Amino acid sequence: MQEKYNITNSQRLIIRSSRNHLAFATVAPERDSEIYYEPYILDSGISMAANMREAFRTRTILQETYAHVLVMVDTPVLMIPLEIFHEEEERTLYLHSFHDYEKDEIAHTVLPDLNCVAVFGINRDFKLVIDDHFEQVTFIAAIAPVWRYLHQRSYTGIREKLYAYFHERHMEVIAYGQNHFKFCNTFDVQDPHDALYYLLYIWKQIGLQAERDEIHLVGDIPDSDWLTEELKKYIKRVYVINPSGDFNRSIVTQIEGMPYDLMTLFVKGR
Repeated sequence: MQEKYNITNSQRLIIRSSRNHLAFATVAPERDSEIYYEPYILDSGISMAANMREAFRTRTILQETYAHVLVMVDTPVLMIPLEIFHEEEERTLYLHSFHDYEKDEIAHTVLPDLNCVAVFGINRDFKLVIDDHFEQVTFIAAIAPVWRYLHQRSYTGIREKLYAYFHERHMEVIAYGQNHFKFCNTFDVQDPHDALYYLLYIWKQIGLQAERDEIHLVGDIPDSDWLTEELKKYIKRVYVINPSGDFNRSIVTQIEGMPYDLMTLFVKGR
């Protein structure tokens, strides 16, 4: 049975979409800013757009009025330095870098604090379904809030840091150099052995020091204990980020199943 929500006059709806997942979240200001998070079980036999249409038909959370809708899209991202970004070229560059996205609309998220632009694809039919239901919709790369927050976090202490964010069998590996990315890439990770191989290779590639620098893991880490112990054989300072402690015990960190990027959006903004 679907839970009944009391979300009248909520100001913003967040939709998070990835290849195999769909979820909705909102805040009810009349209920002391209580956060509602609702994963949607996809029907794998129909398209994401068809799943979205069905969600509009059956989910109370989608039948309210919102001043604004934010859609977090988890698709491959092309990073372009801000100084050479031209919007009219983004589609050509993206399709040259990623195949099988010719039918998608191409959008971008500007990251001025990191001096770059994140270009990503949005399933055209999925976007049309959402645009048909809401007047004011913003689409962003789902990973953007994590990039911005970890960039701020990287200034803590004097040691250089390598970050790995795990979600949906992907690993986002990030390192920063002042106001830009020193490294940023996404890897398919089927098991912790894959993660170990990639992380140690990247650590060496960007010249981090085993005795001095740090590696931080966060998200849905595959076999976290094994991975951290193996990393410690080669790297002295290995840490697992606890969102509850990192975000000052924010209520969003207690919501079961909420992805770290969505937690970060609620706590730190986009």
